[in-house]
Amino acid sequence: MPHPADHTGPERPAGTARPAADPSPSAPSAPFARIKVRTRALVFCGDEVALIRRDRPASVLYTLPGGNVEDGEDFTAALHRELAEELALDAGLAEGGDLMWVVDQRVTRPGPTAPPRKLHLLYRFHITPAVRSGLAAHEADELPDGTHDIGVIEWIDYREAASLPLFPPVGPALAALPEPRAAVPDAALPPVTDRNHTWI
Repeated sequence: MPHPADHTGPERPAGTARPAADPSPSAPSAPFARIKVRTRALVFCGDEVALIRRDRPASVLYTLPGGNVEDGEDFTAALHRELAEELALDAGLAEGGDLMWVVDQRVTRPGPTAPPRKLHLLYRFHITPAVRSGLAAHEADELPDGTHDIGVIEWIDYREAASLPLFPPVGPALAALPEPRAAVPDAALPPVTDRNHTWI
């Protein structure tokens, strides 16, 4: 005999599928069910690369300039927008702009919402000292409460990147380059997961 719970509505003709239940807007989605794409830049001036340093109460974090691609936005347009917002760099004054590396991030994080899967697309640029002299020295990242997290733009010899707390964690690959314009054998870098990264 069918369980009473099997009959929650009127009888349906044979072969008629049960209507899909409306998803609850408050129900959390599965981890990594959503994908966000972030464009980031490796901006070289000679042997130095631009990194954004953020000081935390118990740690220091370096990141590459860049950010989320907005809905309907072209990847190149997103990258150029982020360079203008964070470095005050007009991409038209930089050489290069080719895709260099891709990093797949699947890291859990604190909070009520399920973490998205993030694909970081890293592009390489080269600028002259004259262009660098006109760039920003600080970057202000707006927080949900309207305040700003201020980062310091630091120019660091790329060969020192392996020892830095850098995210995405491309420091070892960056430091291993024979020179800033060297070709890379594989654009896919190791994925970032809970096994090799902790959210801070």
